[in-house]
Amino acid sequence: MRNYIRLLALCLLFAAVSCEKGGDPPSSEPEPINPPVVPGETEYKGLDEYFGVNMSGGEFGGVYPGKIGTHYGYPTARDLDYFKDKGLKLIRFPFRWERIQLELNGPLNTVDLNLMKTFVAAAEEREMPLILDMHNFGRRSFDGGATDVVIGEGPQLTGEHLAEVWGRLAEEFKDYKNIRGYDIMNEPHGMSKTEPWFTIAQKVIYAIRRVDTETPIIISGDGYSSALRWTELSDNLRNLDDPSNKLIYQAHVYFDKNQGGTYGSYVNGEFVPSTYAAEGADPQTGVNRVKPFVEWLVRYNKVGFVGEYGIPDDAADLEKWGKVLENMLSYMRDMGVPGTYWSAGPRWGTYRLAVQPSDNYTVDRPQMRFLEKYLRTNPKK
Repeated sequence: MRNYIRLLALCLLFAAVSCEKGGDPPSSEPEPINPPVVPGETEYKGLDEYFGVNMSGGEFGGVYPGKIGTHYGYPTARDLDYFKDKGLKLIRFPFRWERIQLELNGPLNTVDLNLMKTFVAAAEEREMPLILDMHNFGRRSFDGGATDVVIGEGPQLTGEHLAEVWGRLAEEFKDYKNIRGYDIMNEPHGMSKTEPWFTIAQKVIYAIRRVDTETPIIISGDGYSSALRWTELSDNLRNLDDPSNKLIYQAHVYFDKNQGGTYGSYVNGEFVPSTYAAEGADPQTGVNRVKPFVEWLVRYNKVGFVGEYGIPDDAADLEKWGKVLENMLSYMRDMGVPGTYWSAGPRWGTYRLAVQPSDNYTVDRPQMRFLEKYLRTNPKK
C-alpha cells in the first residue's frame, strides 16, 4: 500500500508511510502462454497453498521508532483466530526497520523483537504460515519519519546495512516452524542506479544464507512490485542467485488507475472516493494486471505469490469491485499462485480496503464474502 496510507494518517493518525508510483503502465502486455503451465513446477514448491491476509500494525504511524499503542502496535492472537476461522490462514506480517533495529549495524530492539516473536509464536500454535515483511519501500528514515533515505544512494545507507539486519533477523526467527518466507523489502521503487535493487537483494540473500539455509527468501519486484509492469521493471530478478534455490517472487495488484489502491484522491485536504466507472475498471482488470507476473513465473519456472490486493467497501460499487477481485483470485487459484489481501489488523479503523472485523470481531467487513470463496490454490496437473 502506498500514498493512501500516508494520506490516511492525516485522518486516522496511524497510517503507514508511502508514496505515489511513477510512470504509466505499458500499453501492451506479453503474449499469453498457450497452453498454460503451472508456475513453480520444481522440487521446491514455495509457500503453502493457502490464501490469506496482511496483518498490519507494526508498520503504522509515520513516526519512528514511535510509541507503541500510539503510533503503532502489533496484531494479536485474537486477530489470528478470526482469520483462521475464515480459512484465510497465510499471514503476511509487516514491520519497520527503524523499530526493529534502532541503529544501523546495532543489535535488534528487544522490545519490538519480543512482540514480533509473540505474534509469530501465536501463529505457529495455530498452524498458520507466516511471512515476515520489512515494510520500508527500499528506504529508511534517520529523522523520525520526516524524510527517507534510499538504500544505495550513498554510504549512509547501503545494501550491506540491509543485509546485516536480515542476518540478525534470520538468526532470531530461523527455528520457527511456520515462517514461510523472509520478505526482505516491501515495494522497492526509485532505487539508486549506483546500487540497484538487484544488487541489494543479492547481498541480502547471501547474508541470510550464511545463517539460515532453509527458510525461503521473498523478493519483491521493483517499481512498487507492480505485477502489470513486472517484465518491464523486474525481469532481471530471475538472475538472482540463491545457494538454497528457495526464492519466492512477489508482485502486488490494485485495480484503480494509478494501481496504488487509493481508489480516490484528496481535494482541498479532504479525501474524495472514486468510483468503479471513474477508475475505468472492468471485470477482467485484475486478471489482466496479474497475468504478466504469473506468465513470467511460468516462463522461467519460478515460484511466486501476490502479496497485496484490495478493494474499497463502498456499497454502490462493491459488487463490481468484488467481481474484479473474484475473477483475479479464481485465476490465481487455478494457476497455483497464492496471495494475501491488503489488509487486516486492529488499527485500521474505517480504512476502506480493510477486512478487519468490527463490533468486537462479530461483524465481517463487506469484502469478506468475496475472499472466503478462495481459500486455497488448486494447481492444474
